[in-house]
Amino acid sequence: MPRHVAVIMDGNGRWAKKRFLPRVAGHVKGVELVREMVRACLERGIQYLTLFAFSSENWRRPQEEVSLLMQLFVKALEQEVEKLDRNGVRLRVIGDLSRFEPRLQELIRQAEANTAGNTRLDLTIAANYGGRWDIMQATNQMLAAQPEKRDGWLESDLEPHLSMSFAPEPDLFIRTGGEERISNFLLWQLAYTELYFTPILWPDFDTAEFDKAITSFQQRERRFGRTSEQLVEKPNA
Repeated sequence: MPRHVAVIMDGNGRWAKKRFLPRVAGHVKGVELVREMVRACLERGIQYLTLFAFSSENWRRPQEEVSLLMQLFVKALEQEVEKLDRNGVRLRVIGDLSRFEPRLQELIRQAEANTAGNTRLDLTIAANYGGRWDIMQATNQMLAAQPEKRDGWLESDLEPHLSMSFAPEPDLFIRTGGEERISNFLLWQLAYTELYFTPILWPDFDTAEFDKAITSFQQRERRFGRTSEQLVEKPNA
């Protein structure tokens, strides 16, 4: 079973369009699927679930849609955090939150504080997030932390400053909706992650489809640079 699953929840707008509904209807349905995925992770013993909810590029969408997405984010925080807390889920939000309205920023801070002691599942929402932004902000923090250092930097110097430094790197990455790209999501962290792409639109990605992705992951051989023979010789190395 993967320890950490990361998901790009793509296809909400197309799901709505196929049903002659406004795009926001697809996003509302998509939030319902988040509840289902959280429940599925709890039942399967997955410890970390990271969801790409709003990228730094999504501000380019029509203003009306962006505004509705922000309202939906506020509503979800107001309605879901207590349920997450009851079920032992810790909520974190990563990304550049400075662009969000003060009300949304405060709800995020409250949600993170209220669920900080939970350990059954770490649920991370990436909002106004981009992988390149993450690496750049981590680099700036690293340089500021050791201003006297000029060279000899190691990966271990940068990693503590990345947005996901609290979590292991994802074992399984899922993207719904048919596109087969990472789209600036967790660029550093996905280096050795198993990738799974499906044409299923996010609102239709139920637990049966989730289990298909997990089964695909379980059938793969993760070598991390080793040979298959080395894994047989030293399976725990």
